[in-house]
Amino acid sequence: MGNFDSSKDIVKTNVDYTYERMERDIFELKNRYPFMETGVAGKSILGRNLYYIRLGSGKNCVFYNGAHHSLEWITSLLLVKYAEEFLKSCTEGCGISGYSTRSIWKKSSIYIIPMVNPDGVDLVLNGLKEDNPYYSDLIKWNGGRNNFNAKWQANIRGVDLNHNYPAKWNLSKDSEQAYGIYGPGPTRYSGTGPLSEPESRAVYTFTLQHDFRMVLAFHSQGEVIYWDFDYISLPEGRKIGELLANISGYKLDEPEGMASYAGFKDWFIQHYKRPGYTIEVGLGKNPLPLSQFNKIYNDNEKLLLLAALL
Repeated sequence: MGNFDSSKDIVKTNVDYTYERMERDIFELKNRYPFMETGVAGKSILGRNLYYIRLGSGKNCVFYNGAHHSLEWITSLLLVKYAEEFLKSCTEGCGISGYSTRSIWKKSSIYIIPMVNPDGVDLVLNGLKEDNPYYSDLIKWNGGRNNFNAKWQANIRGVDLNHNYPAKWNLSKDSEQAYGIYGPGPTRYSGTGPLSEPESRAVYTFTLQHDFRMVLAFHSQGEVIYWDFDYISLPEGRKIGELLANISGYKLDEPEGMASYAGFKDWFIQHYKRPGYTIEVGLGKNPLPLSQFNKIYNDNEKLLLLAALL
C-alpha cells in the first residue's frame, strides 16, 4: 500500500493521466524493467495505440483493462501504477501486502490494456482541437457544447464502447430511446452494430487470442463489483466475486437496465462461461478527483494480486 511520494517512481499519481503520459510511462517502465513484455493490441479511430502490458510468465492468464469510458481515466492510472509496483516488487524481491510477486510471476500471466479509449480520454483531458476530423460532429453530438470534460464517456465517434460487445447487443440497442439516446453522443449509444468500433474490436480480438481464466474491467464509480450476466450465474463466479468484494471492501452486485447488456465482461461470461467482473472504483461524480487515487489504489491492490492467483 503506497503513498507514492518516491521521486524515483516513474508513474506520478498527482497529475491527469493523459494518453501521452501513459505512453511515456510504459516506455520508461520497459526501459527500467526490460523483462516486462509490452505491445500493441490495436489502434483507436484516430490511430492511437492500444498498449498492453504483460506481467508474469505463468500459464494462469488473467486480463485487466481500464478506461472503456473516457471520463474514467483514473482507472488507467490505477493499472499502470499497479504494474510499476508489481515490477518494483519483483526486482527487489519483496512482497506486496503479503503476496509474493515473484511467485505470482511464475504461476500467472497478467495482461493489462490500461486505456481502451485513448481518443475519448484525450478529448476529455485536452479538449477538442480544430483539426479533429469529427470536430463538427462532436459538437453536434455533445448538444452544441465544445466542453467534453463533464459528460463525455464515448469514443471519438460517439459510441459507448462498453455497449458495443456481442452480448445481447440488440437489447442494448432497443433500450436506447427509453434513455433518450437517438444516435451518437456522450454515453450509452451502442453503435451501428456489435464491434462496430476498432477499440472494442481490438479488445475482443485480444481476448480471443489468449486463454484468459478471468477478466476484470475497471470503471468508475460506486465501489461496487458487478459479476453476473443474463442470469448465467456461474457458482464459481459468485464465489470469486465474494472474495474480491471482501478483500477490496466493495459491494458485490448485479447490474440493472441498459447496463445489463453488451458490456465487455458480459460478452466474456457469455462466450467462455468463465468469471468476468466490472469493478467500479471510487465514489462521486466522474471524472473522479486525483485526491481519491490513494484510496482507490489501496482498495484495489490486494484485489489485483488475488485475482491473478484464483
